[in-house]
Amino acid sequence: MKTWIIIVFLFFAPGAARKAQAQEKPLEVVPFVDVQRYLGTWYEIATIPQRFQKGCVGVTAHYSLRSDGDIDVVNVCRKETLDGKERSVRGKAWIVDKKTNAKPKVRFFWPFSGAYWIIELDKDYQWAVVGHPNRNYLWILNRTPQMDGTLYDDLLKRIAAKGYDLSKIKKTLQPGG
Repeated sequence: MKTWIIIVFLFFAPGAARKAQAQEKPLEVVPFVDVQRYLGTWYEIATIPQRFQKGCVGVTAHYSLRSDGDIDVVNVCRKETLDGKERSVRGKAWIVDKKTNAKPKVRFFWPFSGAYWIIELDKDYQWAVVGHPNRNYLWILNRTPQMDGTLYDDLLKRIAAKGYDLSKIKKTLQPGG
């Protein structure tokens, strides 16, 4: 009998998961991103940790415009401590949705690329929240290494309203913190 219960569960579980995911409201992006204003250096304030960032602190992302209109991406972090060994990775981004410019794709290793959706953005481009439609990736970014606590808490509320699990989000150690 236990075997049948397991078989039935394994048969129906994927469909139930798809149904639950389908009922989740699609992730919304900001109405428009001025790419020129978005360029430059951003500090990672918090993230949903990923294997490719294991042990990273002092994380920054630098975006610069390429001659072909795409964007060069350089992500840098320190291993374990702010004095740790520097690691970096270069990639490229391109705009998928030209109407909003808020749905770039980023590629660090060919042929793999990922969605990099800008879901919250300060009117003065001093902070941003970047996510992924599956809500398993998230970055809270700031133009300086530290973010005001009240602003951070407000962003967490906005992120939760978008369907993210706040228990997965971890702050990133940055200079001055």
